[in-house]
Amino acid sequence: MSNKPVPPRPAPRLYLATPEVDDPSQLANQLPELLAAADVAAVLLRLKQTDQRTMIARVKALAPAIQNSGAALLLDGHVELVARAGADGAHLTGLAALEDAWPSLKPDRIAGIGGLATRHDSMAAGEAGADYVLFGEPDAKGQRPSTEAIAERLQWWDELFEPPCVGFAASREELLEFAAAGADFVLVGDFIWADPRGAKAALIDAAQAIAQAYEAAFGKTKAGTDKSGTDKAGHG
Repeated sequence: MSNKPVPPRPAPRLYLATPEVDDPSQLANQLPELLAAADVAAVLLRLKQTDQRTMIARVKALAPAIQNSGAALLLDGHVELVARAGADGAHLTGLAALEDAWPSLKPDRIAGIGGLATRHDSMAAGEAGADYVLFGEPDAKGQRPSTEAIAERLQWWDELFEPPCVGFAASREELLEFAAAGADFVLVGDFIWADPRGAKAALIDAAQAIAQAYEAAFGKTKAGTDKSGTDKAGHG
């Protein structure tokens, strides 16, 4: 098998994390233009903690702008709200959270996972059926691995496993590294929203940077390649 040519792989896609949402009105107005400007596969909605009814209302206020663009809407945690708010799934932290969430998310919704400190944890998450694994996000103390360590983990996963892998990019430089390392998706957030040029310009720049890094590492993708980013048939 290893001697067979590997089909051209799809270019990585963006996964956009929102700021922590309290009042959703500004973001709801901003998202349609933002998501039309670049190819964003999914949006990770970070909700400010409050009562469930208010959080559900916030998700419902943002869902049309996200889902009508063709992007998936995932909640950062809050598994219990996913179905009631009409979200497409949730991002979970740690294997225990994945196990707990399984009955309420599967088979109809997305269950992604981060907080995977070791390769063993990563493999266990893949074997458990996680829809993607995320590498490089800060821990509870705000600490995260080096760019090189994250890129190495992405490359390792990409070469051996089928489920998509996501790199958490804290800067444009990391975005380039992770796209070249074999990430299927690159999660961007704070540095996009903080960009002095505005989030739209930053997101367009991020998409262009991903395309350039991918092309340099893997060559041009074939026209008409499936853009879902989730199909890795024949790869690995």
